[in-house]
Amino acid sequence: MTTTSQGRTTPLSRGAAGTADYLDTRVGAGKVVKEFARKVFPDHWSFMLGEIALYSFVALLISGTFLTMFFVPSMGHTTYPEDALPVTMQGMGMSEAFASTVYMSHEVRGGLLMRQIHHWAALLFVAAIVTHMFRVFFTGAFRRPRELNWLVGFTLLILGLAAGFTGYSLPDDVLSGNGLRIADGVLRSIPIIGSYASYALFGGEFPGTDIIPRLFTAHILLVPGLILALVAVHLMLVVVHKHSHYPAPGQTDRNVVGYPLFPVYTAKAGGFFFVVFGVLAIMGATMTINPVWNYGPYDPSPVGAGAQPDWYILFLEGALRLMPGLELVIGGYTVPLNVLIPGVVVPGILFTLLALYPFIEAAATRDTGEHHVLDRPRNVPVRTAIGVVIIGEFVILTIAGVNDLIATHFQLSLNDITWVLRITFLVFPIIGFTVTKRICLALQRRDRELALHGHETGRIVQMDDGRFMEVHRPLSEDERWVLVAHENRRPLEIEPATDSRGVRRPGYRLDRLRQRLSRFFYEDRVEPVTPAELTAAQHHGHEEIERTAPAPGPVDDH
Repeated sequence: MTTTSQGRTTPLSRGAAGTADYLDTRVGAGKVVKEFARKVFPDHWSFMLGEIALYSFVALLISGTFLTMFFVPSMGHTTYPEDALPVTMQGMGMSEAFASTVYMSHEVRGGLLMRQIHHWAALLFVAAIVTHMFRVFFTGAFRRPRELNWLVGFTLLILGLAAGFTGYSLPDDVLSGNGLRIADGVLRSIPIIGSYASYALFGGEFPGTDIIPRLFTAHILLVPGLILALVAVHLMLVVVHKHSHYPAPGQTDRNVVGYPLFPVYTAKAGGFFFVVFGVLAIMGATMTINPVWNYGPYDPSPVGAGAQPDWYILFLEGALRLMPGLELVIGGYTVPLNVLIPGVVVPGILFTLLALYPFIEAAATRDTGEHHVLDRPRNVPVRTAIGVVIIGEFVILTIAGVNDLIATHFQLSLNDITWVLRITFLVFPIIGFTVTKRICLALQRRDRELALHGHETGRIVQMDDGRFMEVHRPLSEDERWVLVAHENRRPLEIEPATDSRGVRRPGYRLDRLRQRLSRFFYEDRVEPVTPAELTAAQHHGHEEIERTAPAPGPVDDH
């Protein structure tokens, strides 16, 4: 240890200063550090969801690098060694990919731990992205100027699904092989190009000998490279646009209230990374996932109950199970609607609408201003109801993906479960949308009443004129701000179809469409409290307090 007296420097400090000066004069590091260190980040637990996704991806890169050193991405036939664990695999014929996965799990020190950390991190990565996107959706954080960042996040979600599916298929076991077989069927269901696309992907008839090397290349090179690039773009846009924050006194669309990146937020984020990685390590060490040696190498014949993919693909499995067996013959060619609709059409429509939603809502409002204060979900009931419907449909399809397990575990009819889920899938959007919207409007009415009259105390007093009334406790400044500081969104008003001379106005049809869209979003609403109403209510409250206050008693001179 080097000790110094006041006014002297250590070799370590001189080295750090020299390094900083070198980087500043060559690449302008000082300006970059100064700019980023001054960035302010609000302190709220929901903003950690994006950090969990980022730290899970870092864990994926670390554990994936280890696994790459031992995995053999080949479908060439081999025989598992006679002297290697597990005993059930000894001498069995399998692909080199499956053999290396089993060998890595039982013979490589730390191999099984790394495999399980990698798999749990993949599940957490996609879960954090989905949860983060719904936080952005429900709070309106996608509004201008963040539409582009919404598209970047949406693309990251698609890439996360692609990374998960390509990695899930690499071990070449029965479970992942069945998943590839389903993917091949979905691909072939696309009219005209389906068979050609399948032939190009698999290098011939399924399964061929090229799919594992191709998936391996995509999994370790192409998809992670794109994710890294988009993560950099995503974080850069967060810095450029400023961070959004929740409504509170002093927090407006013109400022950001929080902690600077350095040193406060950097220390918190660094500690949170080790928390996430530690949780993943505990899960990998104690919770078994994807024991491929129990399934065996891929063979198209053994397919039975309990064959489910990872949770983020399970909704596609459920959609395929719920769809009735419908086919359409056109010009002698069969179009398998029972695969095409649930496997291609429904996901395509869902993901397209999800990507375009910020622009759809912007068209309904014609809002061109910047928004940095987030919405409370209850104040945008239609958007909240749409989000609840999406989540509900996803849950229904996920349950449908395990209908065989439900039937076997609870001794129920598989056909009955399937029909109940089909009906629920069709009915829930109407019920879920209506109920959620009414709940949001009811909560808005409650907030309005609370802002005007304050908290109920349960204390009833009798006035001088004989009337009874309940005494209300006034709100604090923070409480009142949250209840009244939101936008008054109303349906668009458009100009008439014709002008004063009876000439039809250009663009009227487009305006009419926007007006209908706007009415769908904002026709049912509760007007927020106006400043005049708030002032009148406060004045009335002060009068009631004075009237109900006990009169001063006689002064005791003794």
